[in-house]
Amino acid sequence: MKVSFKVNGAAQSVDVAAEMPLLWVLRDHLGLTGTKYGCGIAQCGACTVHLDGQAVRACQVQAQELEGAEVLTIEGLGRPEALHAVQDAWVEHQVAQCGYCQSGQIMQAAALLDLNPAPSDDEIDAAMSGNLCRCGTYPRIRAAIHAAAQKLEG
Repeated sequence: MKVSFKVNGAAQSVDVAAEMPLLWVLRDHLGLTGTKYGCGIAQCGACTVHLDGQAVRACQVQAQELEGAEVLTIEGLGRPEALHAVQDAWVEHQVAQCGYCQSGQIMQAAALLDLNPAPSDDEIDAAMSGNLCRCGTYPRIRAAIHAAAQKLEG
């Protein structure tokens, strides 16, 4: 099936199987490999992207659901010369260890701050609970989210 949608602000059109997950559309057909495959069953959050402004697991969104949609990936969140506040805070707080889960963590955190510009620790923990980090950097993730909230506020 042919589907047209926007990715990181650019119009895209792909001809893929209707059931193909967005994750594979992004990685295999559009060459956007920042979105990671983790578990394939929406339990780890490594493939988190924004779909029409909402954080979703790209492994669970089918191509047939994309017509006219807007997708934002880690590649579109910020640029090297102008990082998004969450990305900047991630660097500042040295969140990443192995780094594999970080694109999903960052996309989930950015979605949280879009909805709640000043989250409490409990609200951060609840919003981020579906994003797993095998390295256990959760305290740094929480600190970085607080720092990003302050950057976005000022």
